[in-house]
Amino acid sequence: QVQLVESGGGLVQAGGSLTLSCAASINVLRINTMGWYRQAPGNQRELVARITRTGSTNYARSVEGRFTISRVTGKSTVYLQMNSLKPEDTAVYYCNLNSIPNVEYWGQGTQVTVSS
Repeated sequence: QVQLVESGGGLVQAGGSLTLSCAASINVLRINTMGWYRQAPGNQRELVARITRTGSTNYARSVEGRFTISRVTGKSTVYLQMNSLKPEDTAVYYCNLNSIPNVEYWGQGTQVTVSS
């Protein structure tokens, strides 16, 4: 069973920064994409950022220019650098992995709270 271990959430003031990390217990050659989703109370889970096996990235429009997703070459680890945080970024952030063959895996989630 593939496990995704997240870390780095917490409480930060508006304008501050946090870095989330996600380590997956899977051979890096089986990774198709890794990414981060978030879910705020009363809202649906939404894509924040995703990176493919070739390094292509895509972001939600609401975080473009503020968040950066990256990965460690040759390792099954992905990071989300979050800058200029806003109260509306408050949510539970979930790590996601899509493998080869096509199976979705999710982390347990880490809380990010941005105070105004």
